[in-house]
Amino acid sequence: MARIQLVRVKVSWTVLLALAHLTYLLFGAIIFQILEREAESNNRNHFQLEKLNFLANYTCLDGPALEKFVQVILDAWERGVNPSGNSTNPSNWDFSSAFFFAGTVVTTIGYGNLSPSTVSGQVFCVFYALCGIPLNLAFLKQLGKCLTIHLGRLERGMVSVVPHKVILLYIKDKLAFLGVTLLFLVIPPLLFSYVEGWTFGEGFYFAFITLSTIGFGDYVVGTDPGKEYISLYRSLAGIWIIFALAWLALILSMGSRIMAHVIGLTHPGFKKQEGEDDVSSNKLEDTSKI
Repeated sequence: MARIQLVRVKVSWTVLLALAHLTYLLFGAIIFQILEREAESNNRNHFQLEKLNFLANYTCLDGPALEKFVQVILDAWERGVNPSGNSTNPSNWDFSSAFFFAGTVVTTIGYGNLSPSTVSGQVFCVFYALCGIPLNLAFLKQLGKCLTIHLGRLERGMVSVVPHKVILLYIKDKLAFLGVTLLFLVIPPLLFSYVEGWTFGEGFYFAFITLSTIGFGDYVVGTDPGKEYISLYRSLAGIWIIFALAWLALILSMGSRIMAHVIGLTHPGFKKQEGEDDVSSNKLEDTSKI
């Protein structure tokens, strides 16, 4: 009877999580449609109006010729060439930009504004990603372990000291955690906003979309042809991405553990069933070894 009840709890949580996930996706789709559809329509109408005005001012051009030129611009953009400016624009494949691109490959961010255009580059990118993505995951996992061990030492140190020092160590621990969070997640958006001419909201949006590996590509550092960047600007941005990803993963892991703890307190049956599943899986592993 108890087993039947536990199975019922497991199924209900599975269904509940599936429904919550689907509902969240539907909610996001509706909100994005409400916020973005009208703006897209306005931009499309504005672009068509600009084309008509351009044809009216330059009567030597006809509609098909303009459409062909627009297609040339789109093809150039898809190949990573900024159609604004001239041929003296900075290369997209200098060492700093290539280093930044390599970082977006192994972290699976993939902004989409730059990609290999040669067959040899595409083939190399495939094998580079096959080896680089597992290596990056292993590095982030190890870095997260080091950070977790360091935080654990701070917590154990708090227990071993006399009571009147616990508060000071607790404050020191939280200040260190807050300082690293500011270093990785708050200060970089400020710097990007200053260098790129973005608002802080745009800089923070870029940082979050990057570190969550969503990588829309609507905001990318070091791509404005009207600005002069230092040679290592994009390389430093790539290094920031790697270490900030590890720190963000640690924060998300802590959040998941807190959520699991809350669920365990509010639904003891779920926590108990989860523990039995772990025991069962360990037994299966032992049986397979035998």
